[in-house]
Amino acid sequence: MARFDVLRPVLAAWLIALPVAVAAQSADRSSIGAQYGVDSDFSRYTLNYETAPWWSRATSLGRFALQGEFGVSYWHARHRGEDARRSAWQASAIPMFRWWLTDRFYLEAGIGLTLFNHTRLGEHELSTALQFGDHLGLGYQITENWRLGLRVSHFSNAGIKRPNRGLNAYQLGVSWQW
Repeated sequence: MARFDVLRPVLAAWLIALPVAVAAQSADRSSIGAQYGVDSDFSRYTLNYETAPWWSRATSLGRFALQGEFGVSYWHARHRGEDARRSAWQASAIPMFRWWLTDRFYLEAGIGLTLFNHTRLGEHELSTALQFGDHLGLGYQITENWRLGLRVSHFSNAGIKRPNRGLNAYQLGVSWQW
């Protein structure tokens, strides 16, 4: 439980930063998106809200941006053991760093907090509802408003409690900017 006490300031900072970030948006664009993810044992369906950039910088190497991504996901286990749950819900708050190599192509990475409503899903034991989400991806701006992306995500509790097996998702996503 002592490790959770260390995380309380991080959770408090996110609760403060979310309304500030949403209020601070100006002419930069926000987006909503949907992702479908799979692993050998799971399917993951996600709806995301992505803030306008909190920070952005253009350089000779491309444009760099930091944005917030807030989402809700539904996980479905393909197999389940005895007394195992077949599904779970997940809420996430992830700061995403994007490197726009061109006006259309980008790479992305992010690490943030997620919270599951159950610690058991299929044959997997998460041991804590609080998980960290690590994300690596790439994407392409199809039109002015539509973006397509591929992403690999890993969710685990960073050794807070054992077992720490974690979950993975290989995702295809689409986003609409306004």
